[in-house]
Amino acid sequence: MNAERLPPTWLFTETTDTAPAMTPESHVDGVGRPCEYGLLRQIVEGTSAPVVIVDEHLRYTYVNPAWTAVTGVPADGYLGKKFGSVLPDVQTPDDVLIEVLADGKPREVTVTGNTLVPSPVGRRIWRSVFHRLESHGRVIGVCGIGVEVSNLRQYLDDLETAHQRLALLDAAGTRVGTTLDVETTCAELADFLSPSLADVAAVGIVEEEFLGAPPPPPGVLRLRKMKLTAAPEVQLHLHGLDGPKPYVDLPRGGVTRNCMDSGRPWLSNMASEELLEKVNPDPEYVKIFRTAGMHSVLIVPLPTAGRSVGTVMLLRGGDSAPFSEDDVLTAQGVAARAATSIDSARRYTGEHTMTLELQRALLSEPDRPHPSVEVATRYLPSGRSALVGGDWYDSVALPGGRTLLVMGDVMGHGFQAAVAMSQYRSVLRTVAASGLPVDEMLGEADRRAARIGLDRVATCLLVLVDPENGTCTASTAGHLPPVVLRPDGSAEVLDLTAGPPLGTELGDYEMTTFSLEPDAVLLLYTDGLVEQRGTDIDDAIRGLTELSLPADGSLERLVDTLLTQLTSGICEDDIALLAARQRCENA
Repeated sequence: MNAERLPPTWLFTETTDTAPAMTPESHVDGVGRPCEYGLLRQIVEGTSAPVVIVDEHLRYTYVNPAWTAVTGVPADGYLGKKFGSVLPDVQTPDDVLIEVLADGKPREVTVTGNTLVPSPVGRRIWRSVFHRLESHGRVIGVCGIGVEVSNLRQYLDDLETAHQRLALLDAAGTRVGTTLDVETTCAELADFLSPSLADVAAVGIVEEEFLGAPPPPPGVLRLRKMKLTAAPEVQLHLHGLDGPKPYVDLPRGGVTRNCMDSGRPWLSNMASEELLEKVNPDPEYVKIFRTAGMHSVLIVPLPTAGRSVGTVMLLRGGDSAPFSEDDVLTAQGVAARAATSIDSARRYTGEHTMTLELQRALLSEPDRPHPSVEVATRYLPSGRSALVGGDWYDSVALPGGRTLLVMGDVMGHGFQAAVAMSQYRSVLRTVAASGLPVDEMLGEADRRAARIGLDRVATCLLVLVDPENGTCTASTAGHLPPVVLRPDGSAEVLDLTAGPPLGTELGDYEMTTFSLEPDAVLLLYTDGLVEQRGTDIDDAIRGLTELSLPADGSLERLVDTLLTQLTSGICEDDIALLAARQRCENA
């Protein structure tokens, strides 16, 4: 190397012992310059900031102790070598150094990489500034000074990861558990986790009823396969995971069973054949995993209070990175929220099924009207987002050829509402046998309901049909008015004075008598038929009169047509509907 082109020799002076003490006078006179050089050397070599100097050919001419300590390479391992050749895994901004040599303008740049000294933050980051060095008007190289910002970068990365995790959990809250249907919730969970967190997501839940299959052996937990989601090209290879059975039995001691029993996740990145066999001992399944290119497995339980309702298996393959600890925490957060929704859906399904069966059992056996009155009825349970309610209808044959038509609706939903409905129905059947006028029937039913302690009120409409006189007498306890459909195509909403609901013990009811032509149809219904969001209930009721409903045809076809036109097969609340018509004598 040409000594004339090296940085000034004072920077590399071995000692300053001979330097005179520095005083204000000596500084002015220039005698203190050797001391200044020594102080500068102490600063450069004592700082914790890495300092490097390269010549105009980008060859190392100096590195300070801080840089040798950070990199693990001694100073003589650098001198005379090209910038970047000593640490190939550290980014070298050669283009920036060339620009600094050319125009003399200092430049800041971020340098990243891994050195021979391990770092707890992984890839290290330095914020560096490079200055051109000149001596006696000649450019001799570039000096770089850096400050390590790896910890700050790691902090910002951790903060960003936390934000992403929270965003993912928030998204899961809006996309998973949107209904009270178990299968839908499991499908939403699998569809959310793949591809947002894994290449493949499979959800299974504990089987509690072994319908159509023998129960598992004692101590074995049965897991029903609910949904597997993956990209089409991957799912093609995973098709065999479905197997011939819709469930898998989990004996004690297996990975998945231990995961559920302990409530802790299980993770295996870059899993070996042995580890994959622990997930599923069937060698055919291991072969399927490998064929699909899966390399990492994460199993997370679906926890609720005291037990796990199922598990989620997440798989990554191909170029996807292995699961990180942040991925595990995120998966646990999503699984915990989904488990609550699945448990609620299962509870709802059990109550909904029991309530619906009770309601259908009660409604399937109404008293038959007199032969002179034709009746058609329908009951539609609400959509999946609501529980079954307390809607009911009835027809009771009374002496003198008369028939009492009943339509009622208990406040609230669920099993208790259905039980209250059965009690109101029984009370009204008993009261109807007394032969009282319809307004007094409601008054007596109101008193009895209060006396037996029914804690739910109910609206009710009674219509007494008297074919012999061609009249109907109606009274309502806060229920919607009936509609009359006439043979000429016209329709009318009957104007009734509404009294208080049953169960309030405020009974004060009035009755209204009107004529009913032999071919006219009387419609009784609950509010689920006409209630619409954003629409006034009175306008919705008047809308019934504008429908094209044939009064002279089959009553069965009429009620089906009415439901089709108003509900499109979907209803937000239960619907009970009764259509009645006097039979012609020659019918």
